[in-house]
Amino acid sequence: MTEAVARAARETAQEAAQKRLTIARAMAEAIAQEMRADPRVFVMGEDIGPLGGVFGNTRGLIEEFGPERIRDTPISETGFIGAAVGAAIDGMRPVVELMFADFVGVCLDIIYNAAAKNCYFSGGGVHVPMVLMTSTGGGYSDGGQHSQCLYGTFAHLPGMKVVVPSNSYDAKGLMTAAIRDPNPVIYMFHKRLQGMGWLGTEKGATIACPEAAYTVEIGKAKTVREGSDVTIVSLGLGVHLALHAADTLAQEGVEAEVVDLRSLVPLDRDHVFESVKKTGRLIVVDEDYMSYGITGEIIATVAERDVSVLKASPQRVAYPDIPIPYSRPMEYWALPSAEKIVAAFREMEK
Repeated sequence: MTEAVARAARETAQEAAQKRLTIARAMAEAIAQEMRADPRVFVMGEDIGPLGGVFGNTRGLIEEFGPERIRDTPISETGFIGAAVGAAIDGMRPVVELMFADFVGVCLDIIYNAAAKNCYFSGGGVHVPMVLMTSTGGGYSDGGQHSQCLYGTFAHLPGMKVVVPSNSYDAKGLMTAAIRDPNPVIYMFHKRLQGMGWLGTEKGATIACPEAAYTVEIGKAKTVREGSDVTIVSLGLGVHLALHAADTLAQEGVEAEVVDLRSLVPLDRDHVFESVKKTGRLIVVDEDYMSYGITGEIIATVAERDVSVLKASPQRVAYPDIPIPYSRPMEYWALPSAEKIVAAFREMEK
């Protein structure tokens, strides 16, 4: 066999071992693979059984694993998330869904004062290996109670890791890593990236994933587009907005580098700083609220380490500090967009 033929055979085998998945399917596949490998893993939440989850991330699981391991719950977030914390402390590995991140208000005590702190309170003797997955994001006229991202809220509370995938490859690998982690992980997925037809989806979120189980390391950012003129840092849907903005800027001769944080806790500050050190300019994009959030934290990370690397004042593109409007035109006026990112770059260059 010639080297060319051998190479072609290897490439064919690699392609056969991968398939394109939506984020919803990638999440479900990761959960299923971990459930097959570890009988301690089970799932709880509202409508996660026969319906397969409102956003599709548990479809097909109840058919394989049954109602004992795929447990539909009453509408009582404090109750079933509290049960998940107890099960995790007792040696199980629950994956529990908070249908909307906005609902954290009714169950924050059990998350922050039990799940997040028990390892610390016990001097490392008691672990809470649970995954709390929750949907984020607006754009559907769902109103102020179903449309927030709240990344900064979860990231601000010590004791939990926080991950936010922007594509299906990362979604599967981060879910597997989260289930295997010995302590609580908040897994935040954006509705517009799930691949659900009724929601619409960002095409770039659906990519090839290996069929075999794999992990994406929690706490490691990734440069998804190389550039030399400005660094655009974001997460989730914002990564795709940044990539669209980079395409527009490239037509004007500006090469933007796009960094996908992937994890908020731990935060890969080194990766962000090295990118800004190279480009000298920084724009941070976040669908969470402007004040006291991720945008300010990223800018502070660079400024505190070495402000001299900045050639211009950093810019933020985030949600204004207002309740999210129900009106579709008003909501889109407030949401981040590729156009707002391009405008932020132009403001920086004045």
